[in-house]
Amino acid sequence: MQTNFSLAQLADPHVAESEKILRKCVHCGFCTATCPTYVTLGNELDSPRGRIYLIKDMLENGRPADKEIVTHIDRCLSCLACMTTCPSGVNYMHLVDHARAHIEETYKRPLLDRLTRAMLAFVLPYPARFRAALKLARLGKPFIGLFERLPALRPLGAMLKLAPASIPAASPMASPGVHAGKGTKKSRVAILTGCAQSVLDPAINDTTIALLTRLGVEVVVPEGEACCGALVHHMGREAAALASARQNVDAWTRAIDQGGLDAIVITASGCGTTIKDYGFMLRLDPAYADKAARVSALARDITEYLASLDLPEPVRKPGTVVAYHSACSMQHGQKIIRQPKELLSKAGFVVREPREGHLCCGSAGTYNILQPEISARLRDRKVKNIEATGAEIVATGNIGCITQIASAAKLPVVHTIKLLDWAYGGPKPEGVSEGNLVAAE
Repeated sequence: MQTNFSLAQLADPHVAESEKILRKCVHCGFCTATCPTYVTLGNELDSPRGRIYLIKDMLENGRPADKEIVTHIDRCLSCLACMTTCPSGVNYMHLVDHARAHIEETYKRPLLDRLTRAMLAFVLPYPARFRAALKLARLGKPFIGLFERLPALRPLGAMLKLAPASIPAASPMASPGVHAGKGTKKSRVAILTGCAQSVLDPAINDTTIALLTRLGVEVVVPEGEACCGALVHHMGREAAALASARQNVDAWTRAIDQGGLDAIVITASGCGTTIKDYGFMLRLDPAYADKAARVSALARDITEYLASLDLPEPVRKPGTVVAYHSACSMQHGQKIIRQPKELLSKAGFVVREPREGHLCCGSAGTYNILQPEISARLRDRKVKNIEATGAEIVATGNIGCITQIASAAKLPVVHTIKLLDWAYGGPKPEGVSEGNLVAAE
């Protein structure tokens, strides 16, 4: 794609990076075939190619964002299916991240939209605040129907619908400390306990720590960890995202200095994609660039890390039919495709993949709150394909996907690590009935 940026514009490193990305696009349109919003809405401007044209026009002309570009960029899930499809290697992730930041710097959103986004940024990355908000959400549930009838209040209705009826107790295992591996120590890792996941399903972290320590891995929960920054990053709040990234880099650097780390294990693939990008996000900060690059190099999804170990034979092989949903941040963001499925198969599960597995479930961080109509259409399409597999359980590696799919599916939806832990001697996953676990003959 030909670009026309001035030398003065290219002196801005963010613009220079976006210009490099834009020049790689050859207008082929392959991305439209796998873009969830284009497949759903059929509007060229709701495809990666259409959004690239809008971003190019905005950045080249150095103008503030307007309502049209905000509408179409806001509809982007940042699922990154386009990057998997693109034959030219266009880094759409970095381009749309720059566009989102530019929008927040130059566009004044309507009041209710500003308030909703400010509330999400204030609450979700902080477990204590999020837990308190979920308790308050119970009071609002009787008004969901009213909120859904008023377009400006639909995000609030979506939030209330997603709020669980009960909130699990906080896990003491996620507190800062060291969990010793059993037997011969094989390696030492840090774990990101996270923000929303630690409130919605703290058992994911507990299960991960339990399985790793049984396998002889020492697990460190570092002091000072924060939200990975993905939630605010995808809302264009760059300063807040970089502050979270720096806080985590500091926490993990201390852990490295105090005893070394073989990996930083992440159990939410949305977080993993962002942490693996810390090196890029902080590349312009001389105090953090090298440390951030080191952290990104150590980041591993839990299935990616387990696949690197010499695992023993499972204690039990359930033979259960599992529909594996590959989160967008897993398959497109991190290019982790085979490891989760191979681990489940080795553990004795019968793995089935739904049709249209490349399409997003509609969760996408805060997307199911900010774009509830499109999100619901994608969710229903995903659930229909999952249930068509005839599986007994759904497994996936991202808390957002778990919450989204479980809101409409008739099947139990669990984190992949819970099934693996069960096969390797841990307890049966909570919420999975005996009827869902058929022992192998």
